[in-house]
Amino acid sequence: MNKKILLISTSESNMNGHPTGLWLEELAEPYNVFKKAGLEVDIASILGGKVILDKVSIPNGIPSEYEVAYKLLENTQSLEIAMKNSYDAILFAGGHGPLMDFVNNKNIEELILDTYNNGNIVAGVCHGVAAFVNIKNKDGKYFVDGKNLTAFTDTEEVLAGLADKVPFAVESRLREQGAIIDKGADFTEKVVVDKNFITGQNPQSSHKIAEVILENLVNNK
Repeated sequence: MNKKILLISTSESNMNGHPTGLWLEELAEPYNVFKKAGLEVDIASILGGKVILDKVSIPNGIPSEYEVAYKLLENTQSLEIAMKNSYDAILFAGGHGPLMDFVNNKNIEELILDTYNNGNIVAGVCHGVAAFVNIKNKDGKYFVDGKNLTAFTDTEEVLAGLADKVPFAVESRLREQGAIIDKGADFTEKVVVDKNFITGQNPQSSHKIAEVILENLVNNK
């Protein structure tokens, strides 16, 4: 299938003094799904270069099935460079790093609005959904206003033990901006589709969101 997708990672490794980074599963799992399906997959991080992983996401080291994606994270292109290309779908991966460098990022705002308004797929999983915070359409309304989506929940943040470390709670902030949150049970698979806007709740949704994106790409070929 002649489709091109961009996976986007944080470049941040520190959240208010707490070590963080990319949650590997949320990028590597979709990477594997898309490559197996024959898609062209690019990986970018906010600043480019080496992506730091959240060590909590790799308690037993790098899983063998993620080795290929992991090696590509040693030297990523910057988002600014990646934006010179056009993509059929973009997916923002999580970890807590995105709370620091996805929000109020002009490149991210431009990429999301251009991709979405051109009818291509915009997606985020777990804390990657923070990319949609504070983004406004040309009419001044929040991008998420009236959209159905899911995100890492406030209760999941508490259970993860980081509710007092995060700069904001993703679920609550998106609700404040008009999002219609559809969430599943804590740490269980949940994916929400609203036209060409696709979101996954947590790391457990990493495989499913890739499958759903793939299905939508096939149906819109």
